[in-house]
Amino acid sequence: MDFSGAVLDVDGTVVRGDDPIPGAPSGYRRLREAGVETLFVSNNPTKAPPAYVDRLGAAGYDATAADVITAGSVTTAYLREHHAGDDLLCLGAPGLLRQFDDAGLSTTDDVDAADALVASIDRSFDYDDLCAALWALERGIPFIGTDPDVVIPAAERDVPGSGAVIRAVAAVAERDPDVVLGKPSDPAIEAVRERLPYPPEECLVVGDRLDTDIELGARAGMTTVLVLSGVTDEGDLAASDVEPDHVLDDLGEIDRVL
Repeated sequence: MDFSGAVLDVDGTVVRGDDPIPGAPSGYRRLREAGVETLFVSNNPTKAPPAYVDRLGAAGYDATAADVITAGSVTTAYLREHHAGDDLLCLGAPGLLRQFDDAGLSTTDDVDAADALVASIDRSFDYDDLCAALWALERGIPFIGTDPDVVIPAAERDVPGSGAVIRAVAAVAERDPDVVLGKPSDPAIEAVRERLPYPPEECLVVGDRLDTDIELGARAGMTTVLVLSGVTDEGDLAASDVEPDHVLDDLGEIDRVL
């Protein structure tokens, strides 16, 4: 099979922290040499696509802002479509709120005035935030999560992600989110298809998470490639019902798929 496009996860697949994962830059170059168009898709909601250009470039990957989709950009687009006139109560990082502000979305700290709650990774998340979320959701307003990642790779060791905050809020409110964006959601799949307008069978999805990267590829009808360079190990794979089409130690082994 000749592939036309490839969705590449970022953290755990091409970088850990700001450093390239060993072998991954050579695998990326092999894809490009084979004429495969690459699209970086991250479940990190805290940074807009332009912020990835320097980070990826310094790690050895040639990318423009148009080559990047994030959970933040997917969430922003979703909110502009479904909640453009709403006041949003946001549990999230300053970088996410800047994306909302740049898109003309309105945010509020008033739990009694908020029209919707957005929950995301927030390193300052505390008991008061949990109270605010509970009180806002008691009014029955929409509950939106940016992405489902409970744990994310960091430079030294894994850390809690957006999913940890979302689950905490869901537990106290005794209510699941109305939608969780990022991979593997339908809005994320639609964003990928807009950027890689090729038949699904001509596209790869390469990532280190079974429940997001591989699930997105399976739902989109694309060939799935799990790399064991991030949060998933062979034990996790053996215990999962999700079965990738290929399993590699890292992106540097992509020739086995091509």
